[in-house]
Amino acid sequence: MGHIGVDESGKGDYFGYLVIAAVYVDDTAEEKLRAMKVRDSKQLLDSTAQKMATQIKKICKYDVVRISPEKYNLLYKRFRSLNKLLAWGHARAIENLLKKAQNVDFVLIDKFGDDKLVKEMLFENSRKVKLIQKTKAESDIAVAAASILARAEFLRTLRQLSLLIGYKLPKGSTHVEEAAKEMIKRHGPEILDKIAKVHFKITKKL
Repeated sequence: MGHIGVDESGKGDYFGYLVIAAVYVDDTAEEKLRAMKVRDSKQLLDSTAQKMATQIKKICKYDVVRISPEKYNLLYKRFRSLNKLLAWGHARAIENLLKKAQNVDFVLIDKFGDDKLVKEMLFENSRKVKLIQKTKAESDIAVAAASILARAEFLRTLRQLSLLIGYKLPKGSTHVEEAAKEMIKRHGPEILDKIAKVHFKITKKL
């Protein structure tokens, strides 16, 4: 028996994808992850998170949901709430992984909103799973592994997006104004829809 941990990356970043990862961990996998010193990705360098992600994928069953800025902006218009959008992404990752992993005791999520949100976004056949949501869930090994997979994939997709538009897009949301202005100058304001999460306050400011 084992459990699934879910976490996301890119939620607070103006540019780039929102990535949600789910990881299934049983006793054997837990032993290996602990030996690797797997912990919350916020405590790791980007390069370490990327190396660890490769190893985690070899050890555990997992699923990664990538929501491009374009899709994110459409979903945000539909849900009109970041928590609902997050719940939708979490539910998709959980359902995808439940198809690959058997004997799941429970699913653990780092709490971000009302407990009912994720449950409501799950399709009928997945609603039977026991869902636990708690703050600081990254202390759990499966959630920590999911946070590493999500971070590594966020970094990979941000790099891909940067190559596509020929400009290095910064992480985070505090030092992004200069990059956003440069993008608007080069491609017009509509470019933001393809590379950024446009509901952030910075869009109005620009």
